Amino acid sequence: MSETTHDGAIATSEPPRSPDDGLSPAELAAKYGLTASGARPSLVEYVRRLWARRHFILAFSRAKLVAQYSQAKLGQLWQVATPLLNAAVYFFVFGVLLGGREGVPGGRENYVPFLVTGVFVFTFTQTSVLSGVRSISGNLGLVRALHFPRAALPISFSLQQLQQLLYSMIVLAVILLGFGHFPDWTWLLVAPILAMQLLFNTGLAMVMARLGSKTPDLAQLMPFVMRTWMYASGVMFSLEYMLRERAGAPEWLVSVAQANPAAVYMDLMRFALIDGYTVSDLPPYGWALAVGWAVLIGFGGFVFFWKAEERYGRG
Repeated sequence: MSETTHDGAIATSEPPRSPDDGLSPAELAAKYGLTASGARPSLVEYVRRLWARRHFILAFSRAKLVAQYSQAKLGQLWQVATPLLNAAVYFFVFGVLLGGREGVPGGRENYVPFLVTGVFVFTFTQTSVLSGVRSISGNLGLVRALHFPRAALPISFSLQQLQQLLYSMIVLAVILLGFGHFPDWTWLLVAPILAMQLLFNTGLAMVMARLGSKTPDLAQLMPFVMRTWMYASGVMFSLEYMLRERAGAPEWLVSVAQANPAAVYMDLMRFALIDGYTVSDLPPYGWALAVGWAVLIGFGGFVFFWKAEERYGRG
């Protein structure tokens, strides 16, 4: 503004100072309650936001499960048919041709329940990891369009695989009954075993989701990694028998192989469902290992994923 003095000179007056003058951007944001868009919340706040979206997570997992085989004429029957066909191939190759029935706890007559249980349980982990590695990179449109905790995606994919496994467990129960394995108290152990495996699978899926979001080629590599893991976990044969009796492996190597998390969850499930599978057939400290793997990978994977929350879908 300006004004004219008595001798005709023009004097200028300074505009009034704003109360925000001299404040840094961070101070201005704090003053007006502004936050950075997409900033990573605290871990506790992140968990709270995930819980608030639990209905979305469940609905998304169900929708993915229904859509998975929507174009196939047999539809949802493929959820059970696929692992059963895999088990049939493994039975012929490993059980008949390669002698994988030897050393099975309870005798050779237990091989089919032993094999089918192993295939179903390992498939649960395998599909959780393979879907987890694509959960961010394969859903970039959703990630960039909506604001939600990104962990909802790998969690929903793990829940999708759990629902698929539950369908398979019905078929597994029929197979067990057909081979003379009737329900007893150990069948109640299935629920805690599946809960621990779900926590382990979800944590591993989150680790792979973060890695896969930056390296999409990882999705092409993981099927080979999972196939190798399957052969090293005793899905088609007794791991202890093959290492100790057939290969003559040292005792420390047998213990390391039995501590493999996939082998641990399979052995516990076989112990729960198959007659003739005793506590002595479990790996040393089997229950402790199951809890340890679930806590270590489950919570560790969650924190690992959360630390990169603000980077998903960018660049």
